[in-house]
Amino acid sequence: MLRPMRILISGVCGFVGSTIARAFVESGAGHELSGLDNFIRPGSESNRRELGRLGVKLYHGDLRASSDIDALPAVDWVIDAAANPSVLAGTDGQSSSRQLVEHNLGGTVNLLEYCKRHHAGFVLLSTSRVYSIPALADLPLIANGSAFRLDERAGSLPAGVSAAGIAESFSTQAPVSLYGATKLASEALALEYGETFGLSVFVNRCGVLAGAGQFGRPDQGIFAYWLNSWLRQRPLKYIGFGGTGRQVRDCLHPRDLLPVLQQQFTASALPAADRIANFSGGADSAMSLAELSDWCATRWGTRPVAVDPVLRRFDLPWIVLDASKAARLWQWRPATSREAILHEIAAHAEAHPDWLEISAPL
Repeated sequence: MLRPMRILISGVCGFVGSTIARAFVESGAGHELSGLDNFIRPGSESNRRELGRLGVKLYHGDLRASSDIDALPAVDWVIDAAANPSVLAGTDGQSSSRQLVEHNLGGTVNLLEYCKRHHAGFVLLSTSRVYSIPALADLPLIANGSAFRLDERAGSLPAGVSAAGIAESFSTQAPVSLYGATKLASEALALEYGETFGLSVFVNRCGVLAGAGQFGRPDQGIFAYWLNSWLRQRPLKYIGFGGTGRQVRDCLHPRDLLPVLQQQFTASALPAADRIANFSGGADSAMSLAELSDWCATRWGTRPVAVDPVLRRFDLPWIVLDASKAARLWQWRPATSREAILHEIAAHAEAHPDWLEISAPL
């Protein structure tokens, strides 16, 4: 039985961090939970109040400031859920490239130094965006109804890709975007710190994380953004790929990471290759924007979606992660179906008519 742990979650008042914190509380395992956040993101205050009521000890701090990290009390494990998660970060005028690197990579270094000092374990929540953009863009795809699908008849597929999705062995060759590069570099440093200083380190590469209460930004939470915008009659647009909305992503609820996190806390020594794994809803959860629109229309009625055929930088037609390695290593499978995730987001949107204004003000 897992003994109670002292757990620190960075980015604890973001969607992912707060969801994982609530899942730990609801598990009844008795963990002592604390979290670090800078509280600057719109919507974080609502999570701050709720987590405080649940008994999570909250610390205000900036990951980029080592003095903020040094002031934290010792814990057994750190879950790094803090990042600027936009693939456009550093290039869109909303944040600078230096800010992105300082936050996503420099923040990871500060947390790893903290783990070294207290001999704490470290779990990095990484991303599907560490995989090579050109290699993903060159995948053979076919338009199957209102969604792109992998064309398995195209002969030999690149290494690390199958009908199940993109595996860990798929290329991570640059370019992967500045965001992807900061996460890939963070992965490498985390594993090196683990090997050098004898720390337990795991890298969990996640598909698109989605669920109720996700901040409604198109570059960070497309499922929540699309549903909230559809319900509120906000403008929506199919961008690139002929303006058809056929681009496909999978989805995963962050609380489904809880079982593997609990296993990782007590895992015996594993080779470095087994410390990286994909965690996603996989092919069963994948859907296109056009299919997402059809889902919204069934629930709330039809509405027009604008078209912009011009492809944006870093946009890709199909990203589906293969989580079979996680199933083999950890007997892990996602517990929350795509339908359950969408219904949860929809119910939250219906109950919070001002959510877009709170979480992603114009």
